[in-house]
Amino acid sequence: MNALDRLLGIMKTLRDPQNGCPWDRQQTFATIAPYTLEETYEVLDAIQREDFADLRGELGDLLFQIVFYAQMASEQGQFNFDDICHAISDKMERRHPHIFGDAQPADSEQRVAQWERNKAAERAEKAQHSALDDIPDAMPALMKAYKIQKRCSAVGFDWDSLGPVLGKVHEEIDEVMHEAQQAVVDEEKLEEEIGDLLFATVNLSRHLGSKAETALQKANRKFERRFRQVEHIIAERGLTMSEATLEQMEEAWQQIKQRE
Repeated sequence: MNALDRLLGIMKTLRDPQNGCPWDRQQTFATIAPYTLEETYEVLDAIQREDFADLRGELGDLLFQIVFYAQMASEQGQFNFDDICHAISDKMERRHPHIFGDAQPADSEQRVAQWERNKAAERAEKAQHSALDDIPDAMPALMKAYKIQKRCSAVGFDWDSLGPVLGKVHEEIDEVMHEAQQAVVDEEKLEEEIGDLLFATVNLSRHLGSKAETALQKANRKFERRFRQVEHIIAERGLTMSEATLEQMEEAWQQIKQRE
């Protein structure tokens, strides 16, 4: 028995109506979905840490999620694991005609254009007529903003120079401050303007060749690393963070920045 057949067999046994695991038997697509997201983030974390021993296990956990969905779908007569494999294989062959078909090799720009045309055709087959139709609502907000902007750019709805992009960021900052400085702040309107600022910042990041989600993850890690060092410095001075003044914490922060 090969490794995949063994895994599929284990999943089928866990879902067996008579002898399976009670917890596994009672799960549905909706109840498993949060675990899938969690396992995805754990895979990403292992990759960022370059811990390949851990990555092997985390990829196994993520694969198990797919096997779980396949088993539940098979029980409902919807599809099975083989159908999933055939679907992605068909899609990859269809989207790479220069590799698996008769199309001539293309440069990078031509391949991207062909990729977008293929995806547009797939959306049309699903009666999805907007370039934005198949972007998941559950996608993290920064990632979704990037995806929306990239799709719009693919159909020509985009600035072709950096100046207007940067100008939009400054415009949105001004609008945030205008709302924030009102005598009576409209919290809903302020939130809307902050959202517009974040969206414009994602667009600036995209035009500069960076993904905002990745950039913010790196900024988070940098801040966390520095803050932990601030905690250490404050503790060395015999203080807790709640006892230290903001000036003392800022001094420690600047000290850490100078070290780096």
